[in-house]
Amino acid sequence: MGWLDALLGRSKPVEPDLDALFALPSAAVTLQAATGLAPTGLGSVAFRAAEGGAFATLERDVRALLGERVVRSDDAYGYTWLLVNRPPEAVADLVTELHAVNSSLEGAGFGASLLCSLVSFADPEGRRLAVVYLYKRGTFYPFAPLPGQKRDNALELQVRGVLDGELPLESDLGRWFPVWGAPGL
Repeated sequence: MGWLDALLGRSKPVEPDLDALFALPSAAVTLQAATGLAPTGLGSVAFRAAEGGAFATLERDVRALLGERVVRSDDAYGYTWLLVNRPPEAVADLVTELHAVNSSLEGAGFGASLLCSLVSFADPEGRRLAVVYLYKRGTFYPFAPLPGQKRDNALELQVRGVLDGELPLESDLGRWFPVWGAPGL
């Protein structure tokens, strides 16, 4: 950061730390013990698909790597989602595959296209939760949807308290954007 940036109050953007994803398996154990929310075995990566052969080849290679465990879908906002399905007890494997997708996109120069990754949780009462990783911020936040596009804010704040110290959490609650209809949620 230069002196002009400092003078004008600009800050350097946060660098994403994809290795932070590897803290999710131990955080999942803590989350389950504290709230009863258990991993569902579903996780997904959202990105804005680029035009061109290089991106199409990369996406095809990623899908070939993950095989039948991955399903591609597009949302109304123009993002592509790759949903990965693993057994619920295989959180570490799920996170490794999500990391591989993110790393492949980043390594091929498409890091700016990445939006987020999420891992889904549920409990016997039907509560659902996603722990969302914001690629451009390098932070996590909880998202707990309710029917009718409402959020369970109390659960989200409870989960924030449980995961504090386990994961780098997004401190700006205004950046806890809803991911309505995200695959796997």
